[in-house]
Amino acid sequence: MNVIYPSTEIRKIEQAALRDLPPYTLMQRAGHAAAQAALRILPGPAHSATILILAGPGNNGGDALEAAAGLAKAGAEVVALLKTAPSQLPADAAKALIRAQQHGVHLMPPEQFADIDSNQWTLVIDGLFGIGLSRALDGDWRNLVQTVNAMTCPVLALDVPSGLNADTGVVVGGVAGIAIKASHTITFIADKAGLHTGDGPDYAGKVEVATLAIAENHFPAPHMWLSQPELFAEYLRPRRRNSHKGSFGDVAVIGGAAGMAGAPILAARAAAKCGAGRVFVGYADQPPAYDSAQPELMCRHAADLDFSSAVLVVGPGMGMADSALALLTRALDALSWLVLDADALNLLARQPQLQVQVAQRQHAVLMTPHPLEAARLLGVSTSDIQADRVAAARTLASRFNAVVVLKGAGSIIARADGVVVVNSTGNPALATAGSGDVLSGICGALLAQGWPQWEAALAAVWLHGRAADQLVAQGIGPIGLTASELIPEVRLLLNQLLYQLLQERFS
Repeated sequence: MNVIYPSTEIRKIEQAALRDLPPYTLMQRAGHAAAQAALRILPGPAHSATILILAGPGNNGGDALEAAAGLAKAGAEVVALLKTAPSQLPADAAKALIRAQQHGVHLMPPEQFADIDSNQWTLVIDGLFGIGLSRALDGDWRNLVQTVNAMTCPVLALDVPSGLNADTGVVVGGVAGIAIKASHTITFIADKAGLHTGDGPDYAGKVEVATLAIAENHFPAPHMWLSQPELFAEYLRPRRRNSHKGSFGDVAVIGGAAGMAGAPILAARAAAKCGAGRVFVGYADQPPAYDSAQPELMCRHAADLDFSSAVLVVGPGMGMADSALALLTRALDALSWLVLDADALNLLARQPQLQVQVAQRQHAVLMTPHPLEAARLLGVSTSDIQADRVAAARTLASRFNAVVVLKGAGSIIARADGVVVVNSTGNPALATAGSGDVLSGICGALLAQGWPQWEAALAAVWLHGRAADQLVAQGIGPIGLTASELIPEVRLLLNQLLYQLLQERFS
């Protein structure tokens, strides 16, 4: 399973490994892994490639120079841009420079630095700065990054794209900052959250992990993972032949104020197609007689529903009126599992006493805020949330004693005990009205079928994103994909995943 560690722990792991290994061993391993990754990226044989190595002043630059040696040995023409005097390099990086030159790597003269974009490079390798960068790149560094970002060839970043915060996925320096936009990243020792959330995916490209064969005893117990089906697979179980609709639970979606009748319908359709036995739609306003596209849904006045007999998905299109607040209060009083989304979260942000009630609730609560809703709940700005999405999700989960899904690029799923999963699926097709309603309905359906709230959240978010990925692969989106199109694809994916796992279990 893809474990994620914060930079502080990565450094400790590295230092522990360095104490056990001969000098230069880790750099050799990193350089070899980087060279092999580069060879896989090249569109043709190494001997036809011209590769530019960007080597920074630290050990990240040493890793790049070691990779350069390996690529030159494989037959590529390799040119290294080294912006630091060789005498100023750390010991291992200085050794890597000597090895690179011995294998025929050319050092670019400083007077040619400004003209690197005049060459037709097959590949650029970014070894400027690793996880330790703390201030925005400026001056010549900024100009260099701008030049590389304007190139059309593949770019392989080592450990993390230079200028990107490895933990948060934010460009160092914010709007004043700049970072390498890589097509590929090979990250060392363990995966990093910042490569998968916020702006990270736009800068990191395709990510692979090279653990550098560090002994397992140097790794502390993890508290963060990258999402994958293995994290929830044990709850994907075949249905007994001797089943009925009551075997798979009820979901009641509460929402639908005037002018927002579609939101609860989307959530309800998702719940039905993801396996809930029965699905009710409780309207804050006048309910329709039925949903003509899915007449199996039972549309009622919310006031007429029994809140204690179903998993409650509260908030889609619910509005902010006093009547909506009354529905939320009633839901919190019910002895049912809750999914709180959309206006339920906005109402909660205005009601401190209800926040206390959520935190003290005995039955499970699953919250699915987008960054603005999260900001309202924590009393901060959206930019504060996006500046450290992992920390924000953890704070929400702890404060409300809930499982929290902080939506966005690389959605963060957090538990009250601090455990975090960063979602690995999804794309910009999900940036469309109603997408969040569909997610809340999936969550409700899995809870109704007896899934624990943690695994239900992990599976719902993964399936939601993977459905969008599959639709885009079919040419349906990302532009113009609508939320309702996700629903049958999620159903298909859920059944395919179950079938695949059953084959693996019994093969």
